[in-house]
This record gives sequence, structure tokens and C-alpha cells, in this order.
Amino acid sequence: MPVSPSPDPPGPTTPRRARELGLGVGDLLTGPHNAITDVPGIRVGHTTLIHPPRVHSGVTAIVPDGVGPNTPLPAGVFAGNGYGKLLGTTQLAELGAIETPVLLTSTLSAFRVADALVGWILERPEGADVRSLNPVVGECNDGLLSDIRSRPIREAHVRAALETASAGPVAEGSVGAGTGMTALGFKAGIGTSSRRVPLAGGEALLGVLVQANFAGTLRISGRTISPADVGVPAGDPGPETGSCMIVTATDAPLDARQLTRLARRSVYALARVGAGYGHGSGDYGLALGTRQLSTAAGPAVVPDVVLDPLFLAVLDAVEEAVLNSLLTATRVTGPQGHTRYPLPAAPLLALLGGGPGS
Repeated sequence: MPVSPSPDPPGPTTPRRARELGLGVGDLLTGPHNAITDVPGIRVGHTTLIHPPRVHSGVTAIVPDGVGPNTPLPAGVFAGNGYGKLLGTTQLAELGAIETPVLLTSTLSAFRVADALVGWILERPEGADVRSLNPVVGECNDGLLSDIRSRPIREAHVRAALETASAGPVAEGSVGAGTGMTALGFKAGIGTSSRRVPLAGGEALLGVLVQANFAGTLRISGRTISPADVGVPAGDPGPETGSCMIVTATDAPLDARQLTRLARRSVYALARVGAGYGHGSGDYGLALGTRQLSTAAGPAVVPDVVLDPLFLAVLDAVEEAVLNSLLTATRVTGPQGHTRYPLPAAPLLALLGGGPGS
């Protein structure tokens, strides 16, 4: 199966993002791309595998510059409902540090992806003397729209996502690890958003990336919206496979405990869009800081009493990222005939009684 790098980011003739439709969340400004890559030093890469109707899968890499086994970054993790396979969780929680890029993929491919990530690190100069490594790999279940048992992700796909990771706009929707994902009755996938956060007399950047694949009923501006409300066939619901992986990055000088608090709120944000938090859902938040705080010359950690703007920023950014994942996705039919449709912009705006800029 060929390796397919991520497609170009959505353009004028492709599905638009929430903010372009007048559905931006909150009052804080976004970064230039309204993406996790607005945080300095964060790059994203996708490999998308499509072989219809059997395979709709992929891998997404979030790559912080300079991260490695000898140069870990502060990080925290939170499980809202832990029915998932977030590899590397225990060491991350114990040490409050991350030493590899974060990779996202399909449930049964997570173990192959982790092995490929280890191999990639060991071959690099910073891995020359490594005898222990904690790869961090998250997953959601794409079994409704892809042959998950075939475990289609190979080492070449992982390396392609890592090596093509770049700053700038991030492709969303049915790409990379989001290719076979569904959420809230619609086709979903990858979504991202960012915020410029006033903090202690200066400004910090915060960005999130979601792999949305969870059950519930969509809620926008306090209104519940079913597929039928916007003219989308609901289809057979299929088995419950709901989950969501949320990766948050910030250049604010936070320690691991504070990043864990941030990760916790990223999972809380899913309630805003109607997440069901079901028995079979793996709802995980992982937050990392791009500043190493272990050196004597490192910046002072932000006091807890001024963290509220960051907490608000992550709530708003996650909500908008989920909407982006629904609006930018494409229709997909899986091997068992299940079809999921993206959230259509025009009927949605008509239902809400507004339009772009309103």
C-alpha cells in the first residue's frame, strides 16, 4: 500500500474551518495559522492510507524541536476515561517529561507505530547511546470505517510522518490518524486550533491538536445538533468505538504538574461539544511545554494564580479544534458499508440562523 503524505491544507474551494464560518470560540486571538504549529518549535506531519473500501487509516506526528532522550521536555497527562492504549503513560506521569515526538494512529497499529518510533530515534545522533526509551503513542479506534485487524501501518508510514513534519498550516479532517475517525454522528478526524494568551505581563502561545472519534450529540452555542438536523444520513451507528486524543503544546514556562492541570482541562472541554464519555471511550489529554526548565538559565515557572487565561485558552481551542475536525472531513464508506458524512457548513449555518462573520 503506497505512502500518501498529507494533502494540502484546505483552500478556498474546500470545506472551511469553524472560524471562517463565524463559529470561532471565545474572545482570545489565534496564532497566524490557528493551529498547534503556531507554538514555536512544534511541527506536524501526516501519512494517510486510503485503499477503499477496506482501509482508511494513517498516522500523525507531533514533533517538538529538540526533544530527545537526553533533552526531555516537561509534560503532563490526564485520562478522563482510560479505555485506551496511550503508550508511554506511566513513565510520562511519573517523571513529568516526554522524550520523543507524540504519534497518533489506529488502535491495533499503536504497537507497530511505537516500535517504528523507537527505531527512528535509535538511528539518530541523539539516540546513539540510548538503552532505554519511552515512546509516546496514542490511538483511537477506526474499526467502523477501516479494516482495523489488517494493521495497515508500517514503519515507512511512521517515518514519512516524522520526516515530513513541518510548521505552518496543518491539514485537518480525514487525514493521517484522523482518516477513519468519526465523532458525534459525523465523519471527523484531525482538528487543530491555537490561542494567543496574555500571561504575566507578556504573551504565551497555546495550541491543540485533536484526534476526534467519540460518541455523544453535537452541541454548538448551547444547541444540540443531530445529523438529521443538517440533512445528513445518520446510518447504522455501529459498535461503540469512541475516543479522543488531545495534544496541547505551549511555550509558557510551565512545570509538569501545571501541564497536567492543563491536560485535565483539555478533556473537560469535550463536554462543551457534547461528548458522551462512554464506557468504551479513551479520552486522553497530553500537554507539553516547549521550554526546558531544568537548566539554571531556564525561565521561572508561571505562578499557579495566573494560570486561568491558559485554562480558558485550552477550553476554547479544544472546542474549536473539534468543530474543525467535523467541518473539514470528507465522506468515507468503510468495508462493512458504514458511511459517515462531515458536518455540512451551509445547513449548519442555516440552522443556527447565521453566516460567516455574523
